[in-house]
Amino acid sequence: MRNLLPIAFLLIFSFCQQKVTPPKPVYPIPHERQIVWQEMGYYGFIHFNMNTFSDREWGFGDESPEQFNPTDLDARQWARIAKKAGMKGLIITAKHHDGFCLWPSAYTEHSVKNSPWREGKGDLIQEFVDACREYGLEVGIYYSPWDRNHPDYGKPEYITYMRNQLTELLSNYGDIFEVWFDGANGGDGWYGGANETRKVDKLTYYDWDNTHELVRKLQPNAVLFSDAGPDIRWVGNEHGFAYETTWSNLYRDSVYAGMPEYSEKWAAGQENGTHWVPAESDVSIRPGWYYHAYEDHKVKTLPELMEIYYKSIGRNSSLLINFPVDRRGLIHENDEEAILRFAEKIREDFKRNLALGASVTGSAERGDGFEASLAADGDYSTYWTVPDGQIQATLELEFSDATTFNRLLIQEFTPLGQRVKSFVLEKEVNGVWEIIADGTTVGYKRILRFEDQTAEKIRVRFTDGKDIPVISEVKIYHAPKLLEAPKIQREKSGMVTLISPDQGLEILYSVDGSEPNTIYNQPFLVENASTLKVRSYDPATEESSEVLTENLGPSKALWQAEQLEGIDENASTFVTLDQNVFSVDLGEVKAIKGFSYLPMQARYPSGHITNFSFSISADGKNWKEVSSGEFSNVVNSPVEQLKRFNPVNARYIQLKALKTADGKTATLAELGILTR
Repeated sequence: MRNLLPIAFLLIFSFCQQKVTPPKPVYPIPHERQIVWQEMGYYGFIHFNMNTFSDREWGFGDESPEQFNPTDLDARQWARIAKKAGMKGLIITAKHHDGFCLWPSAYTEHSVKNSPWREGKGDLIQEFVDACREYGLEVGIYYSPWDRNHPDYGKPEYITYMRNQLTELLSNYGDIFEVWFDGANGGDGWYGGANETRKVDKLTYYDWDNTHELVRKLQPNAVLFSDAGPDIRWVGNEHGFAYETTWSNLYRDSVYAGMPEYSEKWAAGQENGTHWVPAESDVSIRPGWYYHAYEDHKVKTLPELMEIYYKSIGRNSSLLINFPVDRRGLIHENDEEAILRFAEKIREDFKRNLALGASVTGSAERGDGFEASLAADGDYSTYWTVPDGQIQATLELEFSDATTFNRLLIQEFTPLGQRVKSFVLEKEVNGVWEIIADGTTVGYKRILRFEDQTAEKIRVRFTDGKDIPVISEVKIYHAPKLLEAPKIQREKSGMVTLISPDQGLEILYSVDGSEPNTIYNQPFLVENASTLKVRSYDPATEESSEVLTENLGPSKALWQAEQLEGIDENASTFVTLDQNVFSVDLGEVKAIKGFSYLPMQARYPSGHITNFSFSISADGKNWKEVSSGEFSNVVNSPVEQLKRFNPVNARYIQLKALKTADGKTATLAELGILTR
């Protein structure tokens, strides 16, 4: 890991460059390790562990080490793809909630040393570290405090075990840039055969102060991640989205890992927060964090990935994108293709900074080395600011001729704190200033998107702040338009409608999984389970969007339920389950191989089912259970859940909620069946 650049040195360098007395800091301000981390901006997650082979998101802890046996594991492939995608580092799930360890830990038998992989002589963490170093990537370690395998979890003895393992990970593999502590803590598990639920006091059980002190001793340059930091915080969702207003400041002493109200109350940061704990936005490139073959067609599209980019890095957050490595031990071809398209589009959007050719003036020049031109010189260490007390200030850019643009990027000089509370972007039209876009917080980086604008003169007007603005960079770009795939809508009858993202485009589709080449003219009926593929085509440019694939279940035309919103093919509607049970008459006997459950998708959801029982019936009165278990991580990742079982014939199906995440009555957006 490169040497940290202390804040003092950065400030001295900046001030020597500008040869002036700097403005006073607005506290809190970042530590040097946080500055280095913030500059990374974008890095990758590797979720690969026992869950890959048990086909789960959260293992129960009773899995055998013999299940872990990748056939073609190549950590160099992971690193090569990450490097090509522009990532600065990788973080690996060294131990997830099931307790299985990817290194031959001396403190447990539940590790790779008892697996058939590498004949029990392998050390995946070492292979991972070697690959990252070869490709110039920083190394990060994910470690789950929760352990559903260990018999001592919930007892004081487990804390000793956890710290012993952290000592192994942080002593034997060189420099680590980030230590990632998951917020999931306590619940049911195998626990060495106890098969019980164990709750812990998330605030006190792990004695975090001393655990953090251990990490600081072993890896002084590493940033520590959790809901509560202490260095970087979870963004509060698993969509990869930060907030319109995102402060790097946090009331850190009021937050702890796993607190129920964290996402709602704390995740966006606080204007007057006491500590600098910036946000990290984490998201998987697929619906799940671990590999599931049935998600091979559900890799995020380029428009979805770009939306994530602009709502994470573009909103004062870093971006952590996950690869669910497959059972071979490789990043799947679909994931590789998607991430490299994403990287190319980012390079395309930010290819040329138009502000570098502009004449720049400020509304209030200090005249002492903080000239407005320094905000558009391409150098983060120099900046423009104004005299004390002038919180409202303007930065004006004049181009040599009419210029077309649709992106604004602003950076504050965060070693002096986060200041800006609101700003607007304007262009001059016939001597009058017209507003193009506006924003709230800036922080390390803020990006605004808007429709194409053409002007010779624009200005950024800072309208409110905690103190005078201190602006390192203002950049202007013209990003090429992204051709998006059509939207798919399906009715309960099975009728499918395709909606074009723009006028003048053709829509091409297929319903048999082949290349979509049939021209869409009107809605069409899909009665049986099918693989629908669609794309947009621009006849003028002969360009196509990427292909969007959706596996459709059988038509629900004959289905009946007391609350039809649960089977209406509309994800935005939902039902509250009477007595936590939802029953459906399929209208005819069907051969069923599994079911799908879509959790409530509302902005403020409740009643997410975590533990379930699924039953079938021939008459709607006598029921037989054919599946039971849990929907893991459903609160943080409320995507469609698929459960498969041996084929059965049934006329009636019933989903029963045995437990909900918040203890409230169960809810459901959509219930479906799998027939293939």
